[in-house]
Amino acid sequence: MEKIFKLKENGTTVRTEIVAGLTTFMTMAYIIALNPNLIVGFGQGAFGGFGADGAAAWNGVFMATCLASAIAMFCMAFLANKPFCLAPGMGLNSFFAIVIAQIAGAAGCSYLAGLQAGLCIILIEGIVFIVLSVFNIREKIVDAIPLGVRLGIAPAIGLMLMNIGFGSNAGVGAASEHYVMRDFFGALTPSAAQANMGEFYPKMVLYVVTMFIGLFVIILLSKRGIKGAVLIGMLAASVIYWIGSFVFLSTNPFEALATANWLPPFGDMAQTTLFKFDFPTLFKLGWFTVVTLVITFCMIDMFDTIGTLVGTASRAGMVDKQGNMPNMKEALLADAVGTVCGACTGTSTVTTFVESASGVEAGGRTGLTALTCGVLFLACMFISPIAAIIPAPATSAALIYVGVLMLQGLKSVSFDDMDQMVPVALMLISMPISSSIGHAIGLGLISYTVIKVFSGKAKDVSVLTYVISALFLVKFFLIV
Repeated sequence: MEKIFKLKENGTTVRTEIVAGLTTFMTMAYIIALNPNLIVGFGQGAFGGFGADGAAAWNGVFMATCLASAIAMFCMAFLANKPFCLAPGMGLNSFFAIVIAQIAGAAGCSYLAGLQAGLCIILIEGIVFIVLSVFNIREKIVDAIPLGVRLGIAPAIGLMLMNIGFGSNAGVGAASEHYVMRDFFGALTPSAAQANMGEFYPKMVLYVVTMFIGLFVIILLSKRGIKGAVLIGMLAASVIYWIGSFVFLSTNPFEALATANWLPPFGDMAQTTLFKFDFPTLFKLGWFTVVTLVITFCMIDMFDTIGTLVGTASRAGMVDKQGNMPNMKEALLADAVGTVCGACTGTSTVTTFVESASGVEAGGRTGLTALTCGVLFLACMFISPIAAIIPAPATSAALIYVGVLMLQGLKSVSFDDMDQMVPVALMLISMPISSSIGHAIGLGLISYTVIKVFSGKAKDVSVLTYVISALFLVKFFLIV
Protein backbone atom coordinates (compact mmCIF):
# COMPACT_ATOMS: atom_id res chain seq x y z
CA MET A 1 0.00 0.00 0.00
CA GLU A 2 2.78 2.40 0.93
CA LYS A 3 4.64 1.92 -2.34
CA ILE A 4 1.52 2.29 -4.47
CA PHE A 5 -0.24 5.18 -2.73
CA LYS A 6 2.62 6.94 -0.85
CA LEU A 7 0.59 7.15 2.35
CA LYS A 8 3.31 8.58 4.62
CA GLU A 9 4.27 11.18 2.05
CA ASN A 10 0.64 12.35 1.98
CA GLY A 11 0.26 12.27 5.76
CA THR A 12 -2.37 9.55 5.96
CA THR A 13 -2.89 5.92 6.93
CA VAL A 14 -4.67 2.87 5.53
CA ARG A 15 -7.42 3.18 8.14
CA THR A 16 -8.00 6.87 7.38
CA GLU A 17 -8.16 6.22 3.65
CA ILE A 18 -10.64 3.35 4.01
CA VAL A 19 -12.86 5.43 6.28
CA ALA A 20 -12.66 8.28 3.78
CA GLY A 21 -13.63 5.93 0.96
CA LEU A 22 -16.60 4.62 2.94
CA THR A 23 -17.64 8.19 3.73
CA THR A 24 -17.57 9.22 0.08
CA PHE A 25 -19.48 6.07 -0.84
CA MET A 26 -22.22 6.90 1.66
CA THR A 27 -22.61 10.39 0.22
CA MET A 28 -22.78 9.31 -3.42
CA ALA A 29 -24.31 5.80 -3.25
CA TYR A 30 -27.70 7.31 -4.09
CA ILE A 31 -26.56 7.42 -7.74
CA ILE A 32 -26.70 3.62 -7.94
CA ALA A 33 -30.51 3.60 -7.79
CA LEU A 34 -31.12 7.15 -8.98
CA ASN A 35 -29.24 6.76 -12.28
CA PRO A 36 -31.31 3.87 -13.68
CA ASN A 37 -34.47 5.42 -12.24
CA LEU A 38 -33.76 8.60 -14.20
CA ILE A 39 -32.52 7.13 -17.46
CA VAL A 40 -34.99 4.25 -17.69
CA GLY A 41 -37.88 5.73 -15.71
CA PHE A 42 -37.94 8.82 -17.94
CA GLY A 43 -38.89 6.64 -20.90
CA GLN A 44 -41.65 4.58 -19.33
CA GLY A 45 -44.73 5.03 -21.49
CA ALA A 46 -42.90 7.28 -23.97
CA PHE A 47 -42.29 6.40 -27.62
CA GLY A 48 -43.23 2.79 -27.10
CA GLY A 49 -41.32 2.60 -23.82
CA PHE A 50 -39.45 -0.65 -23.30
CA GLY A 51 -42.19 -3.22 -23.46
CA ALA A 52 -40.97 -6.53 -22.08
CA ASP A 53 -37.41 -5.15 -21.92
CA GLY A 54 -38.19 -2.52 -19.24
CA ALA A 55 -36.84 -4.47 -16.27
CA ALA A 56 -33.87 -5.70 -18.30
CA ALA A 57 -33.00 -2.13 -19.35
CA TRP A 58 -33.18 -0.96 -15.72
CA ASN A 59 -30.84 -3.78 -14.70
CA GLY A 60 -28.52 -2.94 -17.58
CA VAL A 61 -28.16 0.70 -16.55
CA PHE A 62 -27.85 -0.37 -12.90
CA MET A 63 -24.97 -2.73 -13.75
CA ALA A 64 -23.36 -0.12 -15.99
CA THR A 65 -23.50 2.41 -13.15
CA CYS A 66 -21.67 0.05 -10.78
CA LEU A 67 -19.10 -1.20 -13.31
CA ALA A 68 -18.22 2.06 -15.06
CA SER A 69 -17.96 3.94 -11.75
CA ALA A 70 -15.70 1.28 -10.25
CA ILE A 71 -13.40 1.18 -13.29
CA ALA A 72 -13.13 4.98 -13.32
CA MET A 73 -12.27 5.03 -9.60
CA PHE A 74 -9.66 2.32 -10.06
CA CYS A 75 -8.08 4.47 -12.79
CA MET A 76 -8.18 7.49 -10.48
CA ALA A 77 -6.55 5.42 -7.74
CA PHE A 78 -3.72 3.90 -9.75
CA LEU A 79 -3.08 6.54 -12.43
CA ALA A 80 -3.54 9.79 -10.49
CA ASN A 81 -3.36 8.60 -6.86
CA LYS A 82 -6.09 11.07 -5.90
CA PRO A 83 -9.03 10.58 -3.48
CA PHE A 84 -11.64 11.65 -6.03
CA CYS A 85 -14.54 9.32 -6.81
CA LEU A 86 -16.49 9.10 -10.04
CA ALA A 87 -19.92 7.97 -11.25
CA PRO A 88 -22.49 8.95 -13.89
CA GLY A 89 -22.87 12.67 -13.34
CA MET A 90 -26.06 14.21 -12.01
CA GLY A 91 -27.47 16.67 -14.51
CA LEU A 92 -25.71 14.86 -17.31
CA ASN A 93 -27.82 11.74 -16.76
CA SER A 94 -31.04 13.79 -16.73
CA PHE A 95 -29.96 15.54 -19.91
CA PHE A 96 -29.09 12.16 -21.38
CA ALA A 97 -32.60 10.89 -20.65
CA ILE A 98 -34.07 13.93 -22.37
CA VAL A 99 -31.77 13.42 -25.38
CA ILE A 100 -32.83 9.76 -25.57
CA ALA A 101 -36.49 10.83 -25.72
CA GLN A 102 -35.67 13.42 -28.37
CA ILE A 103 -33.82 10.81 -30.45
CA ALA A 104 -36.75 8.41 -30.13
CA GLY A 105 -39.22 11.09 -31.20
CA ALA A 106 -37.13 12.39 -34.12
CA ALA A 107 -36.13 8.93 -35.41
CA GLY A 108 -39.54 7.38 -34.84
CA CYS A 109 -38.14 4.54 -32.75
CA SER A 110 -38.69 3.09 -29.27
CA TYR A 111 -37.11 4.63 -26.19
CA LEU A 112 -34.83 1.58 -25.90
CA ALA A 113 -33.52 2.17 -29.43
CA GLY A 114 -33.06 5.82 -28.51
CA LEU A 115 -31.04 4.74 -25.48
CA GLN A 116 -28.78 2.57 -27.63
CA ALA A 117 -28.35 5.43 -30.09
CA GLY A 118 -27.60 7.85 -27.25
CA LEU A 119 -24.81 5.59 -25.99
CA CYS A 120 -23.01 6.33 -29.26
CA ILE A 121 -22.81 9.99 -28.22
CA ILE A 122 -21.29 9.04 -24.88
CA LEU A 123 -18.77 6.76 -26.62
CA ILE A 124 -17.67 9.52 -29.01
CA GLU A 125 -17.42 11.97 -26.13
CA GLY A 126 -15.27 9.59 -24.11
CA ILE A 127 -12.91 8.92 -27.00
CA VAL A 128 -12.60 12.65 -27.66
CA PHE A 129 -11.81 13.20 -23.99
CA ILE A 130 -9.12 10.53 -23.99
CA VAL A 131 -7.40 12.27 -26.90
CA LEU A 132 -7.83 15.74 -25.39
CA SER A 133 -6.58 14.55 -22.00
CA VAL A 134 -3.49 12.86 -23.42
CA PHE A 135 -2.54 16.05 -25.28
CA ASN A 136 -3.48 18.42 -22.42
CA ILE A 137 -6.07 20.21 -24.53
CA ARG A 138 -9.06 20.00 -22.17
CA GLU A 139 -7.77 22.70 -19.83
CA LYS A 140 -7.05 25.00 -22.79
CA ILE A 141 -10.58 24.58 -24.14
CA VAL A 142 -12.09 25.45 -20.78
CA ASP A 143 -9.92 28.55 -20.50
CA ALA A 144 -11.27 29.76 -23.86
CA ILE A 145 -14.92 29.68 -22.73
CA PRO A 146 -16.27 32.95 -21.22
CA LEU A 147 -16.25 33.04 -17.44
CA GLY A 148 -19.90 34.06 -17.17
CA VAL A 149 -21.05 31.07 -19.20
CA ARG A 150 -18.86 28.69 -17.19
CA LEU A 151 -20.20 30.04 -13.91
CA GLY A 152 -23.80 29.77 -15.06
CA ILE A 153 -23.85 26.18 -16.29
CA ALA A 154 -23.96 24.43 -12.90
CA PRO A 155 -26.68 26.67 -11.35
CA ALA A 156 -28.80 26.38 -14.50
CA ILE A 157 -28.49 22.60 -14.42
CA GLY A 158 -29.49 22.80 -10.76
CA LEU A 159 -32.73 24.57 -11.67
CA MET A 160 -33.43 21.98 -14.35
CA LEU A 161 -32.86 19.17 -11.85
CA MET A 162 -35.24 20.81 -9.42
CA ASN A 163 -37.78 21.19 -12.20
CA ILE A 164 -37.50 17.48 -13.01
CA GLY A 165 -37.64 16.52 -9.34
CA PHE A 166 -40.74 18.62 -8.72
CA GLY A 167 -42.25 17.65 -12.05
CA SER A 168 -42.18 14.48 -14.09
CA ASN A 169 -40.00 12.42 -11.76
CA ALA A 170 -42.38 12.99 -8.84
CA GLY A 171 -45.49 12.39 -10.92
CA VAL A 172 -47.82 9.45 -11.03
CA GLY A 173 -50.40 8.06 -13.39
CA ALA A 174 -50.55 7.12 -17.04
CA ALA A 175 -49.18 9.33 -19.78
CA SER A 176 -52.60 10.93 -20.27
CA GLU A 177 -53.22 11.32 -16.52
CA HIS A 178 -49.84 12.38 -15.20
CA TYR A 179 -50.43 14.34 -11.98
CA VAL A 180 -47.41 16.16 -10.66
CA MET A 181 -46.51 19.03 -8.34
CA ARG A 182 -48.58 21.56 -10.28
CA ASP A 183 -51.71 19.56 -9.36
CA PHE A 184 -50.77 18.92 -5.75
CA PHE A 185 -51.52 22.23 -4.04
CA GLY A 186 -54.89 22.71 -5.73
CA ALA A 187 -55.99 19.14 -5.16
CA LEU A 188 -55.54 18.67 -1.43
CA THR A 189 -59.04 19.82 -0.44
CA PRO A 190 -61.46 20.32 -3.37
CA SER A 191 -63.66 17.26 -3.68
CA ALA A 192 -64.15 17.91 -7.39
CA ALA A 193 -60.42 17.66 -7.99
CA GLN A 194 -60.29 14.42 -6.04
CA ALA A 195 -63.17 13.02 -8.04
CA ASN A 196 -61.50 13.90 -11.33
CA MET A 197 -58.26 12.24 -10.30
CA GLY A 198 -59.98 9.15 -9.00
CA GLU A 199 -57.56 6.39 -8.05
CA PHE A 200 -54.54 8.58 -8.79
CA TYR A 201 -55.32 11.12 -6.04
CA PRO A 202 -54.01 9.17 -2.99
CA LYS A 203 -50.95 8.04 -4.94
CA MET A 204 -50.17 11.61 -6.00
CA VAL A 205 -50.44 12.88 -2.41
CA LEU A 206 -48.24 10.01 -1.18
CA TYR A 207 -45.65 10.75 -3.86
CA VAL A 208 -45.39 14.45 -3.08
CA VAL A 209 -45.47 14.08 0.72
CA THR A 210 -42.81 11.36 0.50
CA MET A 211 -40.65 13.59 -1.66
CA PHE A 212 -40.88 16.53 0.76
CA ILE A 213 -40.12 14.35 3.78
CA GLY A 214 -37.05 12.91 2.06
CA LEU A 215 -35.89 16.38 1.00
CA PHE A 216 -36.11 17.90 4.47
CA VAL A 217 -34.50 14.86 6.11
CA ILE A 218 -31.55 15.29 3.72
CA ILE A 219 -31.36 19.03 4.43
CA LEU A 220 -31.54 18.68 8.23
CA LEU A 221 -28.95 15.89 8.30
CA SER A 222 -26.66 17.87 6.03
CA LYS A 223 -26.91 20.93 8.29
CA ARG A 224 -25.79 18.74 11.18
CA GLY A 225 -22.82 17.54 9.16
CA ILE A 226 -23.97 13.91 9.15
CA LYS A 227 -22.21 11.84 6.51
CA GLY A 228 -24.45 10.05 4.07
CA ALA A 229 -27.30 12.56 4.48
CA VAL A 230 -28.53 12.02 0.92
CA LEU A 231 -28.56 8.25 1.25
CA ILE A 232 -30.25 8.36 4.68
CA GLY A 233 -32.85 10.81 3.39
CA MET A 234 -33.63 8.56 0.45
CA LEU A 235 -34.02 5.59 2.79
CA ALA A 236 -36.29 7.58 5.11
CA ALA A 237 -38.45 8.65 2.17
CA SER A 238 -38.56 5.08 0.91
CA VAL A 239 -39.77 3.81 4.29
CA ILE A 240 -42.53 6.43 4.34
CA TYR A 241 -43.58 5.46 0.84
CA TRP A 242 -43.55 1.73 1.61
CA ILE A 243 -45.71 2.26 4.71
CA GLY A 244 -48.04 4.51 2.73
CA SER A 245 -48.33 1.88 0.01
CA PHE A 246 -49.47 -0.69 2.54
CA VAL A 247 -51.88 1.63 4.38
CA PHE A 248 -53.33 3.91 1.68
CA LEU A 249 -52.77 2.08 -1.61
CA SER A 250 -53.21 -1.52 -0.41
CA THR A 251 -50.16 -2.63 -2.40
CA ASN A 252 -47.06 -4.54 -1.36
CA PRO A 253 -43.90 -2.77 -2.62
CA PHE A 254 -41.78 -5.80 -1.65
CA GLU A 255 -43.74 -8.31 -3.69
CA ALA A 256 -41.10 -8.44 -6.41
CA LEU A 257 -38.40 -9.43 -3.90
CA ALA A 258 -39.96 -12.87 -3.42
CA THR A 259 -39.01 -13.93 -6.94
CA ALA A 260 -35.97 -11.66 -7.39
CA ASN A 261 -32.67 -12.89 -8.75
CA TRP A 262 -29.91 -11.77 -6.39
CA LEU A 263 -27.10 -12.56 -8.80
CA PRO A 264 -25.71 -9.62 -10.78
CA PRO A 265 -27.95 -9.28 -13.88
CA PHE A 266 -25.19 -9.56 -16.46
CA GLY A 267 -27.62 -11.20 -18.88
CA ASP A 268 -29.98 -8.21 -18.81
CA MET A 269 -27.09 -5.83 -19.40
CA ALA A 270 -25.88 -7.95 -22.35
CA GLN A 271 -29.40 -7.94 -23.77
CA THR A 272 -30.07 -4.20 -23.58
CA THR A 273 -27.00 -2.02 -23.04
CA LEU A 274 -23.66 -3.86 -23.27
CA PHE A 275 -21.96 -2.67 -26.49
CA LYS A 276 -25.41 -1.86 -27.92
CA PHE A 277 -24.39 1.04 -30.15
CA ASP A 278 -27.07 2.04 -32.67
CA PHE A 279 -25.26 4.48 -34.98
CA PRO A 280 -27.82 4.25 -37.86
CA THR A 281 -30.60 5.51 -35.59
CA LEU A 282 -28.38 8.27 -34.19
CA PHE A 283 -27.46 9.65 -37.60
CA LYS A 284 -31.10 9.89 -38.60
CA LEU A 285 -30.91 13.14 -36.62
CA GLY A 286 -28.39 14.61 -39.05
CA TRP A 287 -24.68 15.16 -38.66
CA PHE A 288 -25.02 18.70 -37.30
CA THR A 289 -27.31 17.64 -34.47
CA VAL A 290 -24.98 14.76 -33.58
CA VAL A 291 -21.94 17.06 -33.52
CA THR A 292 -23.85 19.60 -31.43
CA LEU A 293 -24.85 16.97 -28.89
CA VAL A 294 -21.29 15.66 -28.61
CA ILE A 295 -19.94 19.19 -28.13
CA THR A 296 -22.62 19.90 -25.52
CA PHE A 297 -21.82 16.78 -23.50
CA CYS A 298 -18.10 17.56 -23.76
CA MET A 299 -18.53 21.13 -22.57
CA ILE A 300 -20.71 20.24 -19.60
CA ASP A 301 -18.47 17.38 -18.51
CA MET A 302 -15.31 19.47 -18.85
CA PHE A 303 -16.67 22.24 -16.64
CA ASP A 304 -18.07 19.80 -14.11
CA THR A 305 -14.95 17.66 -13.85
CA ILE A 306 -12.30 20.37 -13.84
CA GLY A 307 -14.28 22.53 -11.42
CA THR A 308 -14.77 19.63 -9.02
CA LEU A 309 -11.15 18.53 -9.21
CA VAL A 310 -9.69 21.98 -8.65
CA GLY A 311 -12.21 23.00 -5.99
CA THR A 312 -11.88 19.81 -3.95
CA ALA A 313 -8.11 19.70 -4.35
CA SER A 314 -7.86 23.29 -3.11
CA ARG A 315 -9.81 22.45 0.05
CA ALA A 316 -7.47 19.51 0.66
CA GLY A 317 -4.30 21.54 0.07
CA MET A 318 -3.42 19.51 -3.04
CA VAL A 319 -2.64 22.47 -5.30
CA ASP A 320 0.59 24.39 -5.83
CA LYS A 321 1.11 28.15 -5.45
CA GLN A 322 -0.32 28.77 -8.91
CA GLY A 323 -3.47 26.84 -8.05
CA ASN A 324 -2.56 23.88 -10.27
CA MET A 325 -3.17 20.31 -9.14
CA PRO A 326 -0.39 17.76 -9.72
CA ASN A 327 -1.43 14.79 -11.89
CA MET A 328 -4.35 16.74 -13.36
CA LYS A 329 -3.75 15.01 -16.70
CA GLU A 330 -4.06 11.55 -15.13
CA ALA A 331 -7.18 12.57 -13.19
CA LEU A 332 -8.85 13.81 -16.36
CA LEU A 333 -7.80 10.63 -18.14
CA ALA A 334 -9.54 8.55 -15.45
CA ASP A 335 -12.70 10.57 -16.11
CA ALA A 336 -12.40 9.92 -19.86
CA VAL A 337 -11.81 6.17 -19.42
CA GLY A 338 -14.84 6.00 -17.13
CA THR A 339 -16.99 7.70 -19.76
CA VAL A 340 -15.93 5.19 -22.44
CA CYS A 341 -16.62 2.31 -20.05
CA GLY A 342 -20.01 3.83 -19.26
CA ALA A 343 -20.89 3.99 -22.96
CA CYS A 344 -19.79 0.39 -23.51
CA THR A 345 -21.78 -0.93 -20.55
CA GLY A 346 -24.82 1.34 -20.83
CA THR A 347 -24.84 4.61 -18.91
CA SER A 348 -24.31 8.33 -19.34
CA THR A 349 -21.14 10.36 -18.86
CA VAL A 350 -18.99 9.36 -15.89
CA THR A 351 -17.54 12.33 -14.08
CA THR A 352 -15.88 13.32 -10.80
CA PHE A 353 -18.43 13.74 -8.01
CA VAL A 354 -18.43 16.83 -5.83
CA GLU A 355 -19.35 14.47 -2.97
CA SER A 356 -15.67 13.49 -3.05
CA ALA A 357 -15.21 16.49 -0.79
CA SER A 358 -16.80 14.49 2.04
CA GLY A 359 -14.05 11.88 1.80
CA VAL A 360 -11.39 14.57 1.65
CA GLU A 361 -12.84 16.14 4.79
CA ALA A 362 -12.67 12.69 6.42
CA GLY A 363 -8.92 12.62 5.76
CA GLY A 364 -8.68 11.01 2.32
CA ARG A 365 -5.54 12.11 0.51
CA THR A 366 -4.59 9.28 -1.85
CA GLY A 367 -6.00 6.90 -4.42
CA LEU A 368 -6.74 4.35 -1.71
CA THR A 369 -9.87 6.40 -0.92
CA ALA A 370 -11.03 6.07 -4.53
CA LEU A 371 -10.10 2.38 -4.58
CA THR A 372 -12.18 1.71 -1.46
CA CYS A 373 -15.20 3.48 -2.91
CA GLY A 374 -14.79 1.61 -6.21
CA VAL A 375 -14.77 -1.77 -4.46
CA LEU A 376 -18.00 -0.82 -2.65
CA PHE A 377 -19.63 0.11 -5.97
CA LEU A 378 -18.73 -3.33 -7.34
CA ALA A 379 -20.27 -4.99 -4.28
CA CYS A 380 -23.52 -3.16 -5.00
CA MET A 381 -24.05 -5.29 -8.13
CA PHE A 382 -25.51 -7.94 -5.81
CA ILE A 383 -28.31 -5.70 -4.46
CA SER A 384 -30.15 -4.72 -7.65
CA PRO A 385 -33.54 -6.05 -6.39
CA ILE A 386 -33.28 -3.78 -3.34
CA ALA A 387 -32.23 -0.79 -5.41
CA ALA A 388 -35.14 -1.41 -7.78
CA ILE A 389 -37.79 -0.96 -5.06
CA ILE A 390 -36.55 2.52 -4.10
CA PRO A 391 -39.49 4.72 -5.19
CA ALA A 392 -39.28 7.63 -7.59
CA PRO A 393 -40.22 10.29 -4.97
CA ALA A 394 -37.23 9.22 -2.86
CA THR A 395 -34.91 9.79 -5.79
CA SER A 396 -36.73 13.06 -6.51
CA ALA A 397 -35.75 14.28 -3.05
CA ALA A 398 -32.10 13.63 -3.84
CA LEU A 399 -32.49 15.24 -7.24
CA ILE A 400 -33.95 18.44 -5.78
CA TYR A 401 -31.29 18.58 -3.06
CA VAL A 402 -28.45 18.23 -5.57
CA GLY A 403 -30.13 20.94 -7.65
CA VAL A 404 -30.20 23.26 -4.64
CA LEU A 405 -26.50 22.63 -4.02
CA MET A 406 -25.69 23.45 -7.63
CA LEU A 407 -27.31 26.87 -7.18
CA GLN A 408 -24.43 27.75 -4.85
CA GLY A 409 -22.39 28.51 -7.96
CA LEU A 410 -24.32 31.77 -8.32
CA LYS A 411 -22.28 33.29 -5.49
CA SER A 412 -19.31 33.43 -7.87
CA VAL A 413 -21.23 35.44 -10.48
CA SER A 414 -20.68 39.19 -10.55
CA PHE A 415 -24.21 40.52 -11.04
CA ASP A 416 -22.83 44.04 -11.45
CA ASP A 417 -21.12 42.93 -14.66
CA MET A 418 -23.59 42.70 -17.55
CA ASP A 419 -21.14 40.52 -19.49
CA GLN A 420 -21.55 37.85 -16.80
CA MET A 421 -25.05 38.57 -15.53
CA VAL A 422 -26.98 38.45 -18.82
CA PRO A 423 -25.67 35.05 -20.06
CA VAL A 424 -26.18 33.53 -16.61
CA ALA A 425 -29.73 34.92 -16.28
CA LEU A 426 -30.69 33.65 -19.74
CA MET A 427 -29.27 30.21 -18.99
CA LEU A 428 -31.08 30.06 -15.64
CA ILE A 429 -34.47 30.61 -17.26
CA SER A 430 -33.96 28.79 -20.56
CA MET A 431 -32.51 25.53 -19.26
CA PRO A 432 -35.45 24.37 -17.10
CA ILE A 433 -37.99 25.70 -19.62
CA SER A 434 -36.41 24.04 -22.66
CA SER A 435 -35.12 21.00 -20.76
CA SER A 436 -32.03 21.41 -22.93
CA ILE A 437 -28.63 22.15 -21.42
CA GLY A 438 -27.15 22.54 -24.89
CA HIS A 439 -29.66 25.16 -26.01
CA ALA A 440 -29.20 27.13 -22.80
CA ILE A 441 -25.42 27.13 -23.17
CA GLY A 442 -25.79 28.18 -26.79
CA LEU A 443 -28.02 31.07 -25.76
CA GLY A 444 -25.51 32.09 -23.10
CA LEU A 445 -22.62 32.04 -25.56
CA ILE A 446 -24.56 33.97 -28.19
CA SER A 447 -25.65 36.64 -25.70
CA TYR A 448 -22.09 37.02 -24.40
CA THR A 449 -20.72 37.36 -27.92
CA VAL A 450 -23.35 39.89 -28.98
CA ILE A 451 -22.81 42.05 -25.88
CA LYS A 452 -19.05 42.08 -26.36
CA VAL A 453 -19.18 42.82 -30.10
CA PHE A 454 -21.69 45.67 -29.86
CA SER A 455 -19.98 47.22 -26.83
CA GLY A 456 -16.71 47.54 -28.76
CA LYS A 457 -14.94 44.65 -27.07
CA ALA A 458 -14.97 42.11 -29.87
CA LYS A 459 -11.32 41.27 -29.24
CA ASP A 460 -12.21 39.96 -25.78
CA VAL A 461 -14.11 37.07 -27.37
CA SER A 462 -12.04 33.99 -28.16
CA VAL A 463 -12.08 32.42 -31.61
CA LEU A 464 -13.55 29.25 -30.15
CA THR A 465 -16.44 31.20 -28.61
CA TYR A 466 -17.17 32.83 -31.98
CA VAL A 467 -17.18 29.42 -33.66
CA ILE A 468 -19.49 27.77 -31.11
CA SER A 469 -21.83 30.78 -31.07
CA ALA A 470 -22.08 30.66 -34.85
CA LEU A 471 -22.82 26.94 -34.74
CA PHE A 472 -25.63 27.48 -32.27
CA LEU A 473 -27.09 30.28 -34.39
CA VAL A 474 -27.18 27.92 -37.36
CA LYS A 475 -28.77 25.28 -35.17
CA PHE A 476 -31.45 27.60 -33.82
CA PHE A 477 -32.50 29.24 -37.09
CA LEU A 478 -31.56 26.97 -39.97
CA ILE A 479 -31.79 23.39 -38.71
CA VAL A 480 -35.33 22.02 -38.56
